Amino acid sequence: MKTRTIKKHLLTAIDAISSKPELCGYNPGVDFSRKRKITLKSLLTGLISMEGKSLSNEVIDIYKDSASIPSTSAFVQQRNKLKPEAVYDVFREFTKNTAIPAKKSLITLAVDGSEITIPDNPDDTITKIRHDGGTGFYNSLYLNALYDLSNGIYIDAEIQNGTEKNEHMSLQHMVDRSDIPQALIIADRGYESYNNLAHIQEKGWYFLIRVKDGAHGMKSGLDLPADDEFDIPISLSLTRKQTNEMKQLLKDKNHYRLLPSKTPFDYLPSKSRKHDPLILYQLNFRIVRFHLKDDTYETIVTNLDSVAYPPEEIKRLYALRWGIETSFRNLKYTMGLLKFHSKKAVCIRQEIYAKLIMYNFVGMITSHVIIKKKQRKHIYKANFSTAAHACRLYFLGNTSPPVLESIIASFLIPIRPDRHRKRYAKLGTMHEFFYRIA
Repeated sequence: MKTRTIKKHLLTAIDAISSKPELCGYNPGVDFSRKRKITLKSLLTGLISMEGKSLSNEVIDIYKDSASIPSTSAFVQQRNKLKPEAVYDVFREFTKNTAIPAKKSLITLAVDGSEITIPDNPDDTITKIRHDGGTGFYNSLYLNALYDLSNGIYIDAEIQNGTEKNEHMSLQHMVDRSDIPQALIIADRGYESYNNLAHIQEKGWYFLIRVKDGAHGMKSGLDLPADDEFDIPISLSLTRKQTNEMKQLLKDKNHYRLLPSKTPFDYLPSKSRKHDPLILYQLNFRIVRFHLKDDTYETIVTNLDSVAYPPEEIKRLYALRWGIETSFRNLKYTMGLLKFHSKKAVCIRQEIYAKLIMYNFVGMITSHVIIKKKQRKHIYKANFSTAAHACRLYFLGNTSPPVLESIIASFLIPIRPDRHRKRYAKLGTMHEFFYRIA
């Protein structure tokens, strides 16, 4: 897809959403109904193009060609009228028109979540979280995302308040509303759940989820070999019924499983009374355990075909999941997700969706730029940081497609697939408003 076409798709998505102002504001028929310097379209465009500068400098960049640049106060007043869902709709519209292939090929998606620390607000109880040490609080939102590992873009996302974090529910929402005909979901241990497997199975998709390898979790309730490595097919009937007959069947752990009423499962009644009929839900999967290195093993639950996807291929596919971890790092630090232009959680939601849009815009353009192969020690790829800055310039009309593609093709970094670094988690990595780049 050409660079111009990608930009055209994004501008078309912005036009489509801004043409329905009654759906974008908190007061339908009032918000965005009057003619102002800051139109709904320019507001959406401005949010998407923001970097890490001060708000006044961001406004200058957005409206530089205007006879009179609006004040930051006017910009803030306009964005306070905007629902975050309107920016999400632009994200969905843009991604839908550019990312999903027409043919029914299997798309490989990774799902994961990332906490986003936001400015302190003791009065905002739905985002206020207690520190692990038990002393003090901080405010946060939680970003859940589906990431296309092949194309390097986000397919869907959902933002939850810090106190309402629920990765399982978010995954189920994103799977249920997707338009993708076939996909493989790759997930880490946090997504181990029969309800998740069932939602993906009902969608007609495939799952490849790492589960706990110890005494707790899904694996512990099955009769599995004592071998270090195995690949066992499981056909499990789930129920909430506890009749005498059912109790006998439940002794066969690889074919029957009782789900307590407190365990969420959307395809069985939440409770089962004595006179209710027996209802079983069939879940088919393989449980695969393979060796990593030293004395380390991993256990995977998947419904992929055992012939087409033997254990070595399962191991390779699971390793691809790291792509979403890298994307979160680029989203936060390269795209400037942690440099907010508001202290309000609702406005920060706008910026998160806007950053996802720009991330996809950069990813789509960069993936179509031809990198010339030369006699080098490593294979090279585009420098995402440089590409992000150049794509922003292009989006704002400050450069042309040939120049943009030349910049991306000139600034490269080597691909080192076997490099491993220790992971450091930093809490509260957020830039204060007084310390912004010019």
